[in-house]
Amino acid sequence: MSYNPSGYNYGAPPPSQPYYSTPYAAPSPYGQPQQPAFTSPYSYGTFTFPPGTDPNVIACFQVADIDRSGVVDDKELQIALSSYNQSFSIRTVRLLMHHFTNTNTRKIGPKEFTQVFYSLQNWRAIFEKFDRDRSGHIDTWELREALTSLGFTVSPVVLDLLVSKFDKTGGYKQAIEYDNFIECCLIVKGLTEKFKEKDTMYSGNATFTYEAFMLTVLPFLIV
Repeated sequence: MSYNPSGYNYGAPPPSQPYYSTPYAAPSPYGQPQQPAFTSPYSYGTFTFPPGTDPNVIACFQVADIDRSGVVDDKELQIALSSYNQSFSIRTVRLLMHHFTNTNTRKIGPKEFTQVFYSLQNWRAIFEKFDRDRSGHIDTWELREALTSLGFTVSPVVLDLLVSKFDKTGGYKQAIEYDNFIECCLIVKGLTEKFKEKDTMYSGNATFTYEAFMLTVLPFLIV
């Protein structure tokens, strides 16, 4: 999925060079008939992993699926993701789940789990690329550069609002940590894509009914 079908940063004039390509292209859906569990290394109960899935991802899913239901809920996913020397808030976890399911069911199977796992590797690479002082935080200007590289140009006012919202110190450091960085980017991405559905001319303007506006914003507030 491309963030920017018009070929330049949304909200900014066309640059001379193409923007940074999307970091979380999901693996192609697995559409082949399901094989019995004992014949395929990618089968898990009645669910199937995408072919070529790293065995470590499969093992991680099996550990996360505490109740052996074949799906992982939000709390199980939070425990699994937070076991690698990195804590994730339940809100960040739910946004990741929503991103790959487009629902608020708060449960994912092997395919979505694999997409989450690989997307986190890409998010980590982006975070470390722009955390140039290796502080473990992204400050305002680093966030601006990161969002621009993803195809989103936001105003200084919006940028300051984002940093204030996702700064765990309540604005003292004016910087955000890794898990909040993911949450911030997913919200900017999601809201921008919803806006662009209405802005068919890519003019930076769109008309919403009250209900359409509420249905656009609320899913990002109640995850």
